[in-house]
Amino acid sequence: MACSLEDLSLASKRLLEFQSMYDYENRLKTFTDWPFTEGCQCTPENMAQAGFIHCPTENGPDVAQCFFCLRELEGWEPDDDPWMEHCNRSSNCAFITLRTNFDDLTMEEFIRLELERMKCFYRKHINRSILLFEEAFAATTNSLLEYCATCHQCTIELDP
Repeated sequence: MACSLEDLSLASKRLLEFQSMYDYENRLKTFTDWPFTEGCQCTPENMAQAGFIHCPTENGPDVAQCFFCLRELEGWEPDDDPWMEHCNRSSNCAFITLRTNFDDLTMEEFIRLELERMKCFYRKHINRSILLFEEAFAATTNSLLEYCATCHQCTIELDP
């Protein structure tokens, strides 16, 4: 339940792996089993252009995630426009607001962009760790209150 050093290590490894996803071709390669290929808006090419990588799960064959802001989207329909879906659900993503072709960025622009990507990545994992801590804290508090109330005839109220 707790966020371990192993979890942090895996998160850091994934951060480095995602760095290669600035390249359109690398993003496109992730869409090998994508359910929408022809006659629709959300083709692998359009998905990769919009910054998405394919992250299928057992129950979600159409899960796609922005490599930059980490927004996950699923339940795609053939007429869904990847750029519009990305903009509507993650309007502050620096990748979709990028006005320059990635290959034309200056070193300073790239470094600023990469720092923003790192902030997005660690913010997501820190928020996850905080949520896990809060859940564990609440469960422990309830267990202690129940123990005191049942084993020691305390008069502590168990209302949350």
